[in-house]
Amino acid sequence: MPTEQPVSKPIPPAPPAPPPTFWQSQRENLQILGIALVLALLLRLLVAEPRYIPSDSMVPTLEIGDRLVIEKISYRVRQPLRGDIVVFDPPPLLQELGFTRDQAFIKRVVGEPGQTVQVHSGQVLIDGTPLQEPYIAQPPAYEMPPVVVPEGKFFVMGDNRNNSNDSHVWGFLPKENIIGRAVFRFYPLRRAGALAGLRRARIAFTSDSEKSADNQAGQPASKKISNNALALP
Repeated sequence: MPTEQPVSKPIPPAPPAPPPTFWQSQRENLQILGIALVLALLLRLLVAEPRYIPSDSMVPTLEIGDRLVIEKISYRVRQPLRGDIVVFDPPPLLQELGFTRDQAFIKRVVGEPGQTVQVHSGQVLIDGTPLQEPYIAQPPAYEMPPVVVPEGKFFVMGDNRNNSNDSHVWGFLPKENIIGRAVFRFYPLRRAGALAGLRRARIAFTSDSEKSADNQAGQPASKKISNNALALP
């Protein structure tokens, strides 16, 4: 008859493991936190970073206190385009005047390499053609003779044309100074949204009959250097 005894003896249970120490129990959490910090640092250095607006040089497009996302990928594959809103390190002249390299600025690209930029009778002209700029606070109240943008540099201006420390004051912006492109406003929430809709400024001929009284000949350009630096959050 078959036996009812088990083929092998049951294995006794293993003794309970000692409870982990505090650092052992937190080691996985610390590893996850460390990886997250490294990824966040890499994203900030290579992909995107937040900034806030401390001055009114880009009013009405950007207001004091606005928080923006600055992306850093586009200009690795293409040149900045007219209408792009760019963040950049101060060019050499501003650094000579006391601005530190970490005092980033934000302006709109107006002139690309090889183009001729002029300010005359309250209008910005590119290669002799007036720009149509619905985004500016008011027409520039100064005159600037024609200048040709060199290769590797750009002509940038604030949308608040008469209160902006920009290329009409300190000259051309080297491409290597550009940090990235403003693409999204995430605060305040009531005005949150993409900035891409304003990316490309259009060139259009404007007839004399369409010019308002505000677009008549302005005053000489001011050479005042004001602090329009863009701050870290």
